[in-house]
Amino acid sequence: MICKDVFDIAVPGLTQMNNQRGEMDPWDSYCRSGLIVVRIQYDLSTAGAEHFEPQRASVTASILSHETDNSSDDDKLTAPPWRPRHSEKLSGDVMYRRNQTPGPKILAVALVTATLENVQAYQHQRDIPRQNIQYEANYFQQKINHFPEKDSRFANEKFKQRYYVDSSYYKPVYLYIGGETSGPSRFSNLQTGIIQILMEDQLAFLTTAQTIADNSYFAQNAVFPGVKGNITAPQTPWILYGGSLAGAQTAFSIKQYGDILYGGIASSAPIHVVVGYPEWYNPIMKYGPSDCVDRINNIIDKFDALVAKNHTIAIKQFKALFGLEVLTDHRDFASAIVDPIGNPGNYLSNTWQELNWNSTYGSRDFFNFCGNVSNIDPPKEISEVDYALSNYTKGEPWVGLGGYADYIKKHTLPLCKSGKYNSHECWGTQNKSAWADITNTASRSYLYTSCTEQGAYIDAPKEGPSLLSRVVDISYEQQWCTWAFPEGKYNKVPPSPNLDVYNSFGDFNFTADRLAFIDGDQDVWNGLCYHSPLAPARRQTSDLHPELFITGAGHHWDSSGILDVEAEPQFIREAHLWEIRTVKKWLREFHSWKPTRKVPKVKRSLKF
Repeated sequence: MICKDVFDIAVPGLTQMNNQRGEMDPWDSYCRSGLIVVRIQYDLSTAGAEHFEPQRASVTASILSHETDNSSDDDKLTAPPWRPRHSEKLSGDVMYRRNQTPGPKILAVALVTATLENVQAYQHQRDIPRQNIQYEANYFQQKINHFPEKDSRFANEKFKQRYYVDSSYYKPVYLYIGGETSGPSRFSNLQTGIIQILMEDQLAFLTTAQTIADNSYFAQNAVFPGVKGNITAPQTPWILYGGSLAGAQTAFSIKQYGDILYGGIASSAPIHVVVGYPEWYNPIMKYGPSDCVDRINNIIDKFDALVAKNHTIAIKQFKALFGLEVLTDHRDFASAIVDPIGNPGNYLSNTWQELNWNSTYGSRDFFNFCGNVSNIDPPKEISEVDYALSNYTKGEPWVGLGGYADYIKKHTLPLCKSGKYNSHECWGTQNKSAWADITNTASRSYLYTSCTEQGAYIDAPKEGPSLLSRVVDISYEQQWCTWAFPEGKYNKVPPSPNLDVYNSFGDFNFTADRLAFIDGDQDVWNGLCYHSPLAPARRQTSDLHPELFITGAGHHWDSSGILDVEAEPQFIREAHLWEIRTVKKWLREFHSWKPTRKVPKVKRSLKF
């Protein structure tokens, strides 16, 4: 649930100039939509080519509605694919005549040819290191309802969207679509040169159509403190970037409002949704340590057999080994013990999804967990646990159970700060009144969109090996929708997510001009993305419709980077260089797109 700076990767110069530390925070955030703007402008009026430097301005944004902020960095609601938690070096020459006023194309060229030497010289001039810069809240009057012809309620009403601006450099405008977290929790991203806007709104109008309409309206009407002149779309090129859910919102925004928003990069973007998504575990089953995976598969098979035979005493014994006998609902228990891998609800651990090629932002907790499960030389008191339930399996040991249970007790349970494992804040999901709490936190807004349009409930597969107990099916998460959002006078959630609303934007056949798709083959959400193994065979790509599938990468791994791209691992380095080339090509053609802008008419969804 975080945000990050891919445009500092995709467009050389941004990272160099905006990141004194040399590294970017990964990202991902949510709620109605997160927007990020980064602009570049060079002051050529007082300096010759040999002295050009970036001109200071100031733009950075993160948005929440009603001036509230109830989410935190610790919000970790898994719901659909959009839940991750938790960018360069380039040399070249820029030659301009004195007093030249750069146009969009010239600015783009200047952007991608900025020298590292000039960047470093400029960084030394700052009074405050970028990582220590603080941001004041600004507010944008955003429409509640962009489609009054469909639903007249709140037709002329607006709400305050809080945002933070970092306008150190600007033009063209890079609009970053965020994800599930609050503005202040993302200051570190703003400090490294991103402009992030995180939004939340009235739930009845928290739809995909309203979200992307927010992006378009913002791009056409935003005025930033400290920035002179009009840099709104479409007269200024706005390039969007988003990862995960934000990646899908980027794709939808470019397709629906391609006459306003010039282009975008959609990373690990779930463009196809389903109700149940057991495929979340497929990359872990395929790429995870095989001995660890096999042991967990066998333990889950044995537990499920006990449940099927209703061996209540054995089940209680099994739960007690993990210190979780208080979880009387088998599904809650199953969710708790799969926490280190990733579960259907509020997982507290750093899971497979939190792996990252950059150790500064990723976590190796998953492999530590697997190391415990697959340890072939555990202490005697651990190995003996493998036989604790062997009398229920004809003397066959539950190999790895001791290490599994030991890890959960020592490393997972302490993540429940209150120690109340059966509470709503940890793994207890059966408290109806807790779900009915109308506090509009990020997790509640997130759940609402899952219930109404996005689905992707993580459940166990109907057949074959499983890392998640088969007691968990789609009804487990669907009941949360029923409890959290009872039918009201003006709004109600459907009995099952209305997937057609979301998939109607394009589904696996998604295409739009100047929209790039980039995915990783080890991403747990790739089954819903452009490069899903379920997607049809692809046509040849082009500069207008580029796509890249990164072998060995996880969930929008292109989001994080270091200043020296050449020092990155090959698969990430080449992805970043590809993004740089892609955006550079687009910006070179902006001058010809602007006066002859003709975008195929797309039926804009007005469904709620």
